[in-house]
Amino acid sequence: MARPIRTGSRPIPAQRRAVVLKSQQGFALLIVLWVLVVIAFLTSHVTATGRTEIRIAGNLAANAAARAAADGAIYQTIFNLADPRQERRWELDRVPHQIEIGRSRVTVSLEDEDSRVNPSFASPELLQALLQVLGSDPGASSDLASAIAEWVGSSPQRRPPAALLAEYQAAGLDYGPPGTPLESLDELSRVRGMTPPVLAALRPHLTLFGQPVPDAAGADPEVAAALAMIRRTASPFPAISGAANAVTARIHAVANGPGNAMVARTAVARIGPSLPNGYSLLACENGED
Repeated sequence: MARPIRTGSRPIPAQRRAVVLKSQQGFALLIVLWVLVVIAFLTSHVTATGRTEIRIAGNLAANAAARAAADGAIYQTIFNLADPRQERRWELDRVPHQIEIGRSRVTVSLEDEDSRVNPSFASPELLQALLQVLGSDPGASSDLASAIAEWVGSSPQRRPPAALLAEYQAAGLDYGPPGTPLESLDELSRVRGMTPPVLAALRPHLTLFGQPVPDAAGADPEVAAALAMIRRTASPFPAISGAANAVTARIHAVANGPGNAMVARTAVARIGPSLPNGYSLLACENGED
């Protein structure tokens, strides 16, 4: 005969003991179910995280392949422009060319960098003409062109640095013109009188690598109009001599790679037989401009 379970000083009858045991078993089963739910949740989370990381890794690999293809197309274009057979070279005419590299298709277009305006060496007259072509009034364009020339140190009328600094301080600026060529086109935003809309309009027509006088043959319509304007009114600075038989090309490469990856790269290269290795890579960056 089963003995009753005692709790404290009172025994628990067999029937009640069975109820207690069933209750404990039910609680244990509930704990097991909760543990299984937590394990299932963790497993699902780990699986989802793993899939996300696999997708990220795949995207990174696809982008890396597209970027490598874009860079490869840039160097292939440089070698094309260095071909001694003139008839085999691509023209600097912005016409797209298709290149297959690996699993990527790359669209390449070329521009004549020497057909852009170099604000570090261009005459104030050319800068003023370009500003007017882009919509600035004659007075504002004259003042801004003079300020740019003073900033880069190309102004034919040199004023004392103290006088220039006083003008900038009067405009609420705590700096003055350095009087040296630009290190980047973004530096123009610090020139007295320059505004973001004006700089945005100027930027597509500027370069840090061109001659004082752009090559009119490959110039875009705005630069061509500015050159025509100064021919009627003033004489631009004489061009400085560059490498013999060298061309300066802006190369745009847009690669469409595996997994719908797309990468745009832009490079500026000077190519000519007198240069070391036949070319010099002047700039290379992400983006189409």
